[in-house]
Order: sequence, then C-alpha cells, then structure tokens
Amino acid sequence: MLRRGLALGGGLVVLILIVLGVKGCLDARANRELSDYARNVAQIVEETDQTSKAFFSKLSDPGSLSVTEFIAEVNADRSAMDNYASRIDGLSTPGDMSDAQNALELTYALRSSAMTEIAAKMSTALGDEGSAKATASIARQMQKLLASDVLYASVVQPDIDGVLADNGIADSDVPESVFLPDGTKWLDESTVSSALSTISGSSGEASSGLHGLGLMGVSINGTELGEEAVGVSAEETVEVEVSVQNQGESTENGIGVTVVAGGTEVQGSIESIAAGETESVSIPLTPTPSGEVSLEVKVDTVPGEEVSENNEKSYTVVFE
Repeated sequence: MLRRGLALGGGLVVLILIVLGVKGCLDARANRELSDYARNVAQIVEETDQTSKAFFSKLSDPGSLSVTEFIAEVNADRSAMDNYASRIDGLSTPGDMSDAQNALELTYALRSSAMTEIAAKMSTALGDEGSAKATASIARQMQKLLASDVLYASVVQPDIDGVLADNGIADSDVPESVFLPDGTKWLDESTVSSALSTISGSSGEASSGLHGLGLMGVSINGTELGEEAVGVSAEETVEVEVSVQNQGESTENGIGVTVVAGGTEVQGSIESIAAGETESVSIPLTPTPSGEVSLEVKVDTVPGEEVSENNEKSYTVVFE
C-alpha cells in the first residue's frame, strides 16, 4: 500500500508538472502571438505616418513640382495607403485583439478611401473647369482622415495596449498615429485651395501640346450600355466599368471618374493613361438602385483640356 501510495503521489506530481508545462507553453505562445501582432501593427503605423508626412509636406510646399509630377506623387501616396489597408486586413489576429482589429480595419478603410478620392479629384482641382467643386471634395476627404485619427486614438491604441497589459506584456505598446496634421487646418476649403494654387501650372497651365480625354464606353457586369435601355440584375454585385481614352499628346495622371445612378454617386480613378491609349476602371455601384434609372458617367477634365463634351454621357438602365 505504501509503495502504491508513493507511486500514485509521484504520478500525480508528474501530471501536475506536465499540466503546468503545457499551460506555460500555451501562455508563452499566446503572448508571442500578441507581441507579434502589436509589432506588425506598429510597423504599418510607422510607414503610414511617413506617407502622411510626405503627402502633407508637398501639399504645404510643392517646391518645383509640376502639375503632372504632383499628381503622380499623390497617386503614389494613394497606392501606398491601399497597400497598408490590405496589410491590415491580412493580419493574423489573436482572439483577444478582435475588437481592436475591427476598429483598426475601419481606421485604414477611412484613410484608404480618403486618399483614393483625393487622388481622383486632384487633376480637376488643379485645372480650370470644375476646380472649385473638386477642391471642396478634397477638403471633405480631410474629415475622413480626421475621423480615422480619432478612431485610432480613442479605440485602437488603448484596446491593443490594454490587452498587452492584461497579459503582462511590456515594451510592446503601439505608437500614436496622426494622419491629418495641424488639427483642423486642412478641413478648411480655403486652406486646401491656397495650397493647390502654389503648384506650378495649377492655374490651368499644362505641358505643351494637345490635352484631352474621351469617354469610350461603359458596361455593367459585362453588358455594354448604349442608346437603348439595358436590363441588369439587381441581385448581383453591380460593377460599372468605364473606358477612357487619352486623346492628347501627353501622359495624363490621376483621372477621376464619377458615376451617378438613382441618387447614388460613386467615384473611381485611373492612375495614368499614356497618349493615345485607353484604360478602364471598375466602380462598384453600392447600394444597387432599383427600377429604371438614368446612369450618368463623367470623366474629369485634365489641365489644358479645351473640349470636354465627350467626357460625359447618360444611359438608361433597368435594375430588375
């Protein structure tokens, strides 16, 4: 009995040690996952802040950048933000970080959307026709950037740091992230307009030669639109594909495209179109309209474009 008791006691001690060892390994693994998550977020945040500084630095002082060069750099910043948003969406997220991750994804969706709209409107804002409306649109996007900063500071950062602290993880706090500098300065339309006016050629000056774009075709989910009404299933995800031709003699950058259907306005942009080439952009139409509506498509003008009648067209679409 004594030997059996000793054996049972020894077995119990071994079992306890095994359980404690397994728990320790699981806790260490969980902590590594949390630390890795925080480190990945911090890296993306730091790169985002660099993009923010680059964008607002050239907006405040474009130096000798021409309109074309400025638009190209804004498109590069927009592309960088799209990349950051994709990386945020693809993060491996520990369960404890799910709430923080949801808020972080929204933060970057706001930033990516704002930069996309800014890039889409920049060419028009730096031209003559429609520049005031485009500038106002850019100023409105600054509000999205401010909202993203508030969301990050009030939800994302404290949630991540709180989870780290609850698990006894030190020295892994995520950094602050302020995309919109100088408080509410850039929310003022006049501030944006004043900054854009300092860019070389922003008063309508363009590179020499002919400039002009043409709306070449519009289709919805692969169905080409024309003079007659076209029926489209409203049960599917609706994507409007717009083809635009550069009918000028110089490469054009940051071409904005607007689609209006049944009171719904959505926007997209084409990064660049070489002289004589045709490029397309697919724009999701959300929410999907219902019934018969007039679909209006407009391509923004570029600096130096004198004829814009072929930049827009209306179609009749029946969403069934």
